[in-house]
Formats: sequence, C-alpha cells, structure tokens
Amino acid sequence: MQNFSELAISPYLKERISSTGFSVPTPVQAAAIPPALEGKDVLATAQTGTGKTLAFLIPVIERLLQLNKPGIAALVLVPTRELAMQVLDQYNVLRGKQLAAAALVVGGLAEAQQLRAIRNGASVIVATPGRLEDYLDRNLVQFRNLQVLILDEADRMLDMGFLPAIRRIVSTLPKERQTMCFSATMEGDMARLVKDYTRNAVRVALGSTLKPAENVRLQAFEVAVSGKPELLRRLLNQESGRCLVFSRTKRGTERIAKGLMRDGIAAATIHGDRSQSQRTAALTGFQQGRYRVLVATDLASRGIHVEQIAHVINYDLPEVAENFIHRVGRTGRAGRKGVASTLFANEQRSELFQLERTLGIRMERIPVDGHLSENRERTQDPAPRKQTTYKPTMIALPGEVLQAQL
Repeated sequence: MQNFSELAISPYLKERISSTGFSVPTPVQAAAIPPALEGKDVLATAQTGTGKTLAFLIPVIERLLQLNKPGIAALVLVPTRELAMQVLDQYNVLRGKQLAAAALVVGGLAEAQQLRAIRNGASVIVATPGRLEDYLDRNLVQFRNLQVLILDEADRMLDMGFLPAIRRIVSTLPKERQTMCFSATMEGDMARLVKDYTRNAVRVALGSTLKPAENVRLQAFEVAVSGKPELLRRLLNQESGRCLVFSRTKRGTERIAKGLMRDGIAAATIHGDRSQSQRTAALTGFQQGRYRVLVATDLASRGIHVEQIAHVINYDLPEVAENFIHRVGRTGRAGRKGVASTLFANEQRSELFQLERTLGIRMERIPVDGHLSENRERTQDPAPRKQTTYKPTMIALPGEVLQAQL
C-alpha cells in the first residue's frame, strides 16, 4: 500500500482520512491495516512515533460504519490518561458525523461525564485498565456486543502492574472478537498475554524497538551537576522549536521549570503529583505554543504526541534503559529529524556507557564550551543518586522483520 486511497474501505472513510491530511501510510500502517480490515488478529511491534494509533483506528472505524447493532463494539485499552485522551481526540476527528463520539473511561476525571457518554450510545470506549475494571465491578458497563479489542502500548500496561486488571477485563469480553495488540517489546508476560488473547495473529515487526529512530541525532554532554542549569539554558537558547526536558523526579521537574521561568523561558510541568486538569493544561499549552518547554518525568515518555518537538533533553539519565528510547521517541516522529541531548556528570560515565551498551547505541560526546561556574548552588535532589543497572534485553522477532522508514 503506497497511499490510503488504495485501501478497500468506504468512500466516506477515505474522505475523512484525506480531510485530516493523511495520504501516505507509515510502514506500520501499511503492514497492519490490510489484515486488520480483513478481521484478522494483529500483533505489531514498532518504534515509538510510527503511527500505530491510526493503524488500529482506521479498521475500527470501517467496521463501525458497517455495523448497525447498538452497544459498545470496540474497546481500546491504554496505560495512561494522556494517551487515552489523544486516542479519543484522533478517533473523534476521523469519525466525522456518521458515528457517535467515543467514551473516555479514565481516573482523575469526572465520572458522570464518562458514564453519560456510554449511555448516549458510544460505540467505542477508550480506557485505562484500573478505571474500567472499577466500572465492571459496579456493573456500569457491559461488552456483550464487542467486536474489537485493542491493547495499545501493551508492554507499558504490564510495566505499570495492570496485568491482573487486563485479565479481569478480557474475561468479560466475547471470545469471538478481533484482537489487535501494539507494543514496543514482545517478551515475558507480554508474550504470554498475546498467546492467551490472540488467534493466528498477523505479526508485524518494524525495525528495532530497542533503538531510537535513525533520524534522531544523539548527543551527550559531560557537565558538573552545578553546571546543568546553565547548560540547559544554552541548549534551549540555541533551539527555536519546542523542547521536552526529562527529569527523574517530580521535585526535579518543578525546580527545573521554576528556574527556566525565572529566566523568561515559558515552561510547564507534567508529573504524577499534578492533577489531571493541570496535566491537560500543561500539555495543551505546550501543543499550542504557549509553553516552549515542557519539563516532565517519564510519565510523558510514552503516550503523548506533540507535533514537531525539535529537541529532547535528558536532564537526568533514566532509571530504565528502555525509557531512554521512549523519551527520545518524542522527537523525530513521522520521518522528521530530531535531536536528543543527554546531560551526565563525570561520576555517571559508567552508567551512560552501560546504557549505550544495553541499547546498542553510541551518543556523540559534545564538549561543553566555556567554563561553567562551579560556585552555583547544587540543583540536584539532596538524596544520593543510586547507580542504575541496565539489564540487556534480547528480543526474538519471528518472521520477516521489516525496516521502518522513520
């Protein structure tokens, strides 16, 4: 498939896809959509930023257009509220006027509005496992007419401890259904989950899921902890586009953002202690350009999509090597070029080397020009930093592995 116009779908959906500006499918879309339209189960692994959401929304919408039965026909399970809201938004843009709005089922938002959307005839629910399990326990939702189950960012849901909730939810679904699973990795509990819930799934494996996209330039700066704030400002001043800065801690994100705002740089924060309304306002402001910088914990390393993030800056090294891939995956999306900078102290050289070895990457070492003041107050958390051990991960991809053109 070279163009969405080649798909065997309704003229209405073709028009909706065209009206949203999509014309050429990404590799994961080209590989996953045709078998999904045939009703086959699909198991896809691909790097972040490759267009997986559209890969399952197009088949779901096409099926809904052909159905006349009331009730919930499709369930999309995702790990975070932010990702749920973005999937919901993309679905509502694509559906046009012929389908009802989807229902959002997540924690942290008003329950009444979510239940009202379900009762008003939503055919699609986009949910996080914890809140949906709560609704099932209270008999507030049922899935007797369900046709399609999508597990998006499935490995992340398992990382967050949602496996019991997922098993409970799936046990309530019709056994005769289509299941599509999208994940960055496929091993351990993830592989067992797939085996339990899919039947003769079409396997789509695109590129290496443990390496950044080739169009992202990786660079690392060795700098004293006291020099990090100044180096961060230098990097931001050299960049005209949107920048995403990652900190290991919630307190660190607040401190970094406050320092940037004191210097006149519009910045917002996202972390687990912020309310949903605060997180939504920060992300919306970042998307709309009111904030040039978003400072976040790894909560934002998956599940958010902001167009044209020019630069990702790892102010702190991640605790888990895989999180580096998801952080970096916020830039260089949809074939665009991006830059990812990592700041590390002299005593973290071995930690950085181990991360590179685990992921099979090499960051370009960039010297810090000039002399950063050694008299600035330390901005790092007072608690001692523990040394992180990154465990190598081996992934076996059955069948032909297609190289994603990212």
